[in-house]
Amino acid sequence: MRHRRILLGAAGVAGLVAVVEVVSRAGLVDATALPPASTVLREAGKLAVDGEFLADVGATLTAWFGGLALAVLVAVPLGVLLGSVPVLGTASRALVEMLRPIPSVALIPLAIILFADPTQMKMSLIFYACLWPILINTLYALRDVDPVAKESLRSFGFGTLSVLWRVSLPSASPFIATGIRIAASVALVVVISTELLAGGINGVGIYLGDTQSGGGRTDLLLAGACWAGVLGLLANTALFGLERIAFRWNTARVEGIA
Repeated sequence: MRHRRILLGAAGVAGLVAVVEVVSRAGLVDATALPPASTVLREAGKLAVDGEFLADVGATLTAWFGGLALAVLVAVPLGVLLGSVPVLGTASRALVEMLRPIPSVALIPLAIILFADPTQMKMSLIFYACLWPILINTLYALRDVDPVAKESLRSFGFGTLSVLWRVSLPSASPFIATGIRIAASVALVVVISTELLAGGINGVGIYLGDTQSGGGRTDLLLAGACWAGVLGLLANTALFGLERIAFRWNTARVEGIA
């Protein structure tokens, strides 16, 4: 089943590449606006050994990982606290619902003022964007823990912390991990968007912006965008693999139900 999904995914990518190639070669669109897929892939291959582009990728990944890690360190304990103490959860609900719709890119001017270092500026925006999906997933995961399991443990004399450690957290962990995986994709979008809009020394977004200077090279722009997509795919695949390993019991249960 897993190999079948991989093959179908590869077939979908190959189909898109073929359609873009035919549309561009046939002259249905302006080749300068949408170059043939073969041209884009050739340029993407060159970028794989381009030292300057690899430095840009390194800068983007550094900010991406730093902001995401900081969001996990803050959002998970905060979500556990708010989800375990009903009074705090109710009191903070309005604040959370008010803050989480604010797009991170709208805070770029504030981040530029607060942080002189470009990496710290990008990390702050990634942290803000990733905080909410992780926090919300943690909150809802704790609320959906089986109350019968918790009451059963309490009936044997276990306290609140023991119930949290032995029942609530194990039950909620797979959903928290899903929130982190969603946040990882959000973080990549935010860091590249921030680099495009705010500028800086290096980064994938900086490279994408530079491709449009001096008349513009759409093939280089799309080649860089392809690598941004590859980074997102690799991050999602790695985190999904870690989920399957860490929560094998949950994966087996879900596949059994399916």
